[in-house]
Amino acid sequence: MLFNSFQFLVFFPVVTTLFFVLPHRFRWVLLLGASCVFYMAFVPAYILILLFTIVIDYWAGMLIEAASGPRRKLYLALSLGANLGVLGVFKYYNFFSGNVSALLHWGGSATTLPVLHLLLPIGLSFHTFQAMSYTIEVYRGRQQAERHLGLYALYVLFYPQLVAGPIERPQHMLPQFRQKQYFDYDRVVSGLRLMAWGLFKKMVIADRLARLVNEVYDAPTHYRGLPLLVATVFFSVQIYCDFSGYSDIARGSARVMGFELMQNFNRPYFSRSLPEFWRRWHISLSTWFRDYLYIPLGGSRVALPRVCVNLFIVFLLSGLWHGANWTFLIWGALHGTYLVVGLLTRTRRRKLAERLPLLGRPALNVAFTYGLVVFAWIFFRANSLPDAHYIVRHLFGASAALREGTLSLGLAAVKVFYQRYEWLSLAGALLALVLVETAQARMAVGGWVARQPTPVRWALYYSIVLGIALLSSAERVQFIYFQF
Repeated sequence: MLFNSFQFLVFFPVVTTLFFVLPHRFRWVLLLGASCVFYMAFVPAYILILLFTIVIDYWAGMLIEAASGPRRKLYLALSLGANLGVLGVFKYYNFFSGNVSALLHWGGSATTLPVLHLLLPIGLSFHTFQAMSYTIEVYRGRQQAERHLGLYALYVLFYPQLVAGPIERPQHMLPQFRQKQYFDYDRVVSGLRLMAWGLFKKMVIADRLARLVNEVYDAPTHYRGLPLLVATVFFSVQIYCDFSGYSDIARGSARVMGFELMQNFNRPYFSRSLPEFWRRWHISLSTWFRDYLYIPLGGSRVALPRVCVNLFIVFLLSGLWHGANWTFLIWGALHGTYLVVGLLTRTRRRKLAERLPLLGRPALNVAFTYGLVVFAWIFFRANSLPDAHYIVRHLFGASAALREGTLSLGLAAVKVFYQRYEWLSLAGALLALVLVETAQARMAVGGWVARQPTPVRWALYYSIVLGIALLSSAERVQFIYFQF
């Protein structure tokens, strides 16, 4: 079930109303059932996969807590193996079997490994990582094993963040499910306000940018120069508004009922460096890899060469987490390379900035960081490595190519945005995004809105709702991160 669908428009108020009407002891049953319905709206049979891993991890948690010595590691390994095994079969088997078959053919063998015709379950990587965090935290002694099977299942299946995060930790969510939540008008309004802003980012900005991005990236060899550059920049905005929009809707819908999910984005394109970008972008995944992979590998406590290796491994696996495709691996490797090079040149860059103060200007650092991120997005969005290679080669062309690109982009724009002066309305939506993001650096915009007089406050609410109704794309586009 998509957040930007009519089904959710009915589902959310019905579930929320029942949540506050029912006694506290029955609410977990409602939320668990509603979460199952929410997930089964995609492919009903795949709920069985979640139930399989839920039962395994539930018992693994209690066995880990009760065991000592090697048995604790054994039970943890069995739990992680079950989760990674499911992820491997559905998401990575065909990728690795295809590459192994290609290597065998290159070596002269006629052997071809079989291909599995399986549809990837929605959000498999998200709820797999959330389930793994539970057993790891129990193993580390930071979380008691959950005895209530229903509450543990709700921790994995909680519908607001089930298919695209944030990837929560058990210490944060499980206690909230036990707390009795009361209807609080200010909190409900805050949640609805956050949901509306997320829908605005998704439906007004991301979905409409998707039309032009898809026009160019689905046939990149038809374009050179400017259209490739503009489509790539547009994709950087699209994926941010799409994914952060989902996170806002998830956090807002949970907040309405009294649950707080972690913040997943914090103005990432205002970052002054790549490390800062990864502290602001997809925070729940970045901290997951930090806590469960980077630090266990030694983190930054080891010698510099080992730190570089650790960083590269983390980002290579982060790329693989996003998808079983070489384009995602290259994207992860690029970010790993950025961070390694930045770490190795840190002292020299600091000395150079002391000699040339202009290089230390925040605006210049933000622009440089954004440029590196945008370049890496080419590989993330491209349908194949040949497409990515073509785009990189033709991203900047000579003047003739730019004139040709301008004409091609103009034709694409007329084709995509012909009827409703969408360029002007899109520019207004992007301006609103920049103004809000800029204001958030100085204050909590939601709190500022809540402090305004009633006429002003409701005028703002009305403007957002009206903007979504009038300016949203006619097409209902699935959230990008659902495929992961």
